Amino acid sequence: MAQTQTQTYDEMWGPLSQAQSMGGMEQSQSQGPRPPYAAYQRWYDGEDPARLKRKQREAEEIFRLTGITFNVYGQKEAAERLIPFDIVPRIIAGSEWQRLSRGIEQRVRAINAFLHDIYHRQEIVKAGRLPAEMIARNEAFLPQMIGVEPPGGIYTHIVGIDLVRTGDDEFYVLEDNARTPSGVSYMLENRETMLRMFPELFSRNKVKRVSNYPQNLHRSLAACAPQTCDGPPVVGVLTPGIYNSAYYEHAFLADKMGVELVEGSDLRVVNGKIAMRTTQGFRPVDVLYRRIDDDFIDPLNFRPDSALGVPGIFDVYRAGGITIANAPGTGIADDKAIYSYMPDIVEFYTGEKPLLNNVPTWRCSDPDSLRYVLDNLPDLVVKEVHGSGGYGMLIGPTATKKEIALFRKKLEAKPAGYIAQPTLSLSTCPIMTKAGLAPRHVDLRPFVLVSPQGVNITPGGLTRVALKKGSLVVNSSQGGGTKDTWVLEE
Repeated sequence: MAQTQTQTYDEMWGPLSQAQSMGGMEQSQSQGPRPPYAAYQRWYDGEDPARLKRKQREAEEIFRLTGITFNVYGQKEAAERLIPFDIVPRIIAGSEWQRLSRGIEQRVRAINAFLHDIYHRQEIVKAGRLPAEMIARNEAFLPQMIGVEPPGGIYTHIVGIDLVRTGDDEFYVLEDNARTPSGVSYMLENRETMLRMFPELFSRNKVKRVSNYPQNLHRSLAACAPQTCDGPPVVGVLTPGIYNSAYYEHAFLADKMGVELVEGSDLRVVNGKIAMRTTQGFRPVDVLYRRIDDDFIDPLNFRPDSALGVPGIFDVYRAGGITIANAPGTGIADDKAIYSYMPDIVEFYTGEKPLLNNVPTWRCSDPDSLRYVLDNLPDLVVKEVHGSGGYGMLIGPTATKKEIALFRKKLEAKPAGYIAQPTLSLSTCPIMTKAGLAPRHVDLRPFVLVSPQGVNITPGGLTRVALKKGSLVVNSSQGGGTKDTWVLEE
C-alpha cells in the first residue's frame, strides 16, 4: 500500500511531527539547530526582525528591477511573473554533499551510456533489462538519431537531477532532466542577491561558490566541439525567442558566457557548416547550446511548420559538423516510465548498485499497476509520463473528490500516459513569513556539466520551495519560489 509519512524532516531542526511541520518551528527550537545551521541560527537570533522583513522586500525589489521572470503558459493575463525569492538559505553540510555528488555522477554517467546504447546496439534490451516497447513506442525516442555519434560521445552536456529529502540521510531522485534543464540562472541570481544583502553571513559561513558556473559551462561546451572545428570553438545559445518561458535564462547565460544569443532565423548552412549572421557577414558556429525542443530544431528533418529551427542543421550534425547540446533524442531519459527502470539502468551500465534511490513507481500501462493506482488515487501522486513544470499531475492527499474523479477518467482513457508514486513527506526548510520563520517543503535541482574532460557538479543547485503552507508543489508555475542553496566547506 502507498504510505504517506507522518513525520516531516526539517533540514534546520531535524525530524518534526506532522503538527509541528504544519504549525511552526517553535516546538523544535529547544533542541537546537542541526550543525549546518548553527552559525546561521546564531546570526538570526541577533537580528532585528523588522530589518529582516525589510531585506525580504528589498530582495523582491531587486528581482523586479533585474527582470528575473518566467512566463506561465495558458493564461491570458499576468502571464509573465516574478520568481518569488526567500532570503533564508538552505544549508547543506559538505559531507552530505560529497555523498550526494557521488550518486549524481553515477546516475549521469549511466544516463549518457544508456542514450548511446539505445541509439546503437540496444544491449540493455537484448539483455532483457528493459522492454523493447519502452523504446520503440516512446514518443521521445528519435529514430533519426540511430547510429549517430555525437562529438566526444556526449549526449547530455547539461543535466538537472531533481532530488527530495525525507530523512537525515535519505534522498530520492524525483526525476531526471536530460533534455533542456532550466533554472540555473535563478541559482546564480539567488547567490548574487544574498551576497549583496547579507555579506556578513558569508564571512561566518564558508560557502562553496557557484559564480563560476558560466565559465565552467563555456569550457565544458567548448570541450565538446566537433573534430571539424578549426581554432578556438565558437559557442552560441539557440533560443526560440522572447515568448519562451525561460527566455530570461537564455539571454542571461549567453551574456555571462560572452557568446551570441541566436534564433533560428540568425543561422544557416554555409559550406557544410552552421553559420550565424554578424555585422561582418556569416561566421561559423561549432557548438550550439540549444533551448529548443527536438521537433522544432530542423523543419527539413522534423516538423516542417517550425519557424524556430534551422533548415538542414540536423544533416550538418549527423555529418559531424556541429555539436548540439544537449543532443537530439535525449528527452527519452526524462520519460517518467523510463525513470522507473533507472535502478536497472544504473546497475547495467556501471556494474554498481545505485547510490541514489528512486521513488517507488507504478507504470499505469501495466494492468495490475493500473488497478492498484485506481484503487488508491487519494493516497498517490500521479504524473504524466512526458509532463513537466508541475502541470498535468494529481496529488491525491490534497485533491478534491471532483479532481480525483476527473483524473480517474484520464487514467482509464490513456493509462500508458501516466505513472504513479507514493506521497513522500518532502523535507522542509524555513522561510521568512510575517510571523517569523516557518517550515515549507523543498526540492533540489543540482546542475551537472558533462564533457570528455569529465563530470562537473555545481555545489548546491536550485532549491525550489512551496511557499503555500502544507503544499508539496514547488514549481514556480504552480506558486512555488526559490532560495539560495549553500554547500559548506568541510
